[in-house]
Amino acid sequence: MSQFPTGRRSLRHTLIGSRAFYGMVLAIVIPIIIQNAITNFVNLLDNIMVGQVGTEQMSGVSIANQLLFVFNLCVFGGLSGAGIFSAQFYGADNQEGVRHCFRYKLYACAILLLLALAVFLTGGKFLITRFLHDEGDPARVAVTLEHGLGYLRIMLLGLFPFAMTQVYASTLRETGETRLPMFAGIAAVFVNLLFNYLLIFGHLGFPKLGVEGAAIATVLSRFVELTIVVSYTHTHVERYRFIEGVYSSLRIPSTLVRSITLKGLPLLVNETLWSMGMTTLAQCYSVRGLDVVAAMNISNTIGNLFIVTILSMGSATAIIVGQSLGANNMEEAKSQAWKLIAFSIAISAATMLVMNVVAPLIPRVYRTSDEVRALATQLLRIYSFCLPLIAFCNTAYFTLRSGGKTMITFLFDSGYTWVVAVPLAWCLVHLTAMPVLLIYLCVQLADIIKCVFGYILLRRGIWLNNMVEA
Repeated sequence: MSQFPTGRRSLRHTLIGSRAFYGMVLAIVIPIIIQNAITNFVNLLDNIMVGQVGTEQMSGVSIANQLLFVFNLCVFGGLSGAGIFSAQFYGADNQEGVRHCFRYKLYACAILLLLALAVFLTGGKFLITRFLHDEGDPARVAVTLEHGLGYLRIMLLGLFPFAMTQVYASTLRETGETRLPMFAGIAAVFVNLLFNYLLIFGHLGFPKLGVEGAAIATVLSRFVELTIVVSYTHTHVERYRFIEGVYSSLRIPSTLVRSITLKGLPLLVNETLWSMGMTTLAQCYSVRGLDVVAAMNISNTIGNLFIVTILSMGSATAIIVGQSLGANNMEEAKSQAWKLIAFSIAISAATMLVMNVVAPLIPRVYRTSDEVRALATQLLRIYSFCLPLIAFCNTAYFTLRSGGKTMITFLFDSGYTWVVAVPLAWCLVHLTAMPVLLIYLCVQLADIIKCVFGYILLRRGIWLNNMVEA
């Protein structure tokens, strides 16, 4: 069992690390934070720019992005199984193993890309209409649908570069290289921001394309990011040894394919079901009208900017703990996990305070109604109070996953979403007259149940597992 001391000195020793430990953590997590922060900041500016065009345009883009979010999470899940092995192979200094994991990711992304194109091309309109509920004004619904479809069709062109970038960037991070994906991400978001300005509003002689311009800018930025990551990786083979000869053969040992698939399939299913669960939650809230859709869009975009540090700590946990497990340092991995969880919760507490201060300010820049701005502010404040719960669940998830306990993480993550969160939201929305803010608060606070189970699983130490020793 993973012991969690209760004495004052023992507790401090368990939860607080040395300067060297935090230096190592920051060296890994800061580039990830910077990349994610800039990406989410540009997403916020992108969202504000589209919001200047109109509420219906903003809502249409929000719905389309909610659907694309499912694909993004499927890619993340499809790569996660190979990522667990890749981090442990690197910890064991096995470059050939890392190379095989990279190839596995290529196959996984190809399959997911084909499936996503088939779903969005044949069922995009049907999926978007599931979010449109405004019986008082059919014209608003029609306009929102039109803009959502136009945005989605162009964004499909960006699925390939997004998937390929994740193959390279995830492998680089698992081998300890977090700066290259960061620099590529920074370049991409500035390209996105520039062409948003030019194409949404038609500046400097460019056509005024509105939401379609926002989609074109995003697709261009994704190709830029892919070009930077791929070209730099392949021209620095001595630094990124796993890339040498990676395309000389696409063969992967069958035993490794079987092992990755057995561990990775629950993660793929988990990310798919979890993202679908989040989309279903958004659809539940949308029953209360397009104003709720717009307010949720504003709240989520701003909230994502503030929690980049918390979410980045999850990625750092997977890298740090995974490498220790691969090197067979079980006690070190256990110690690192508890310290990373405590660090993440401390960060969330500071973030909560800052978020409450700015919650009333940022929604004012949106060109929308006062009702939507007020609702977005209240949603942000509710979300901020739940950040410590989110921080614990996120770090616990990546700790469990680093040891290959993917079936447990499946139950912990998407199992909870579909058994607790989604039914709770559906019942409160459809069977009560409860205000949407109170419904949102109830669903967020239900994460306490998830925290309890996460704590029990972590204490038992069932995740302490070296999968690449053989």
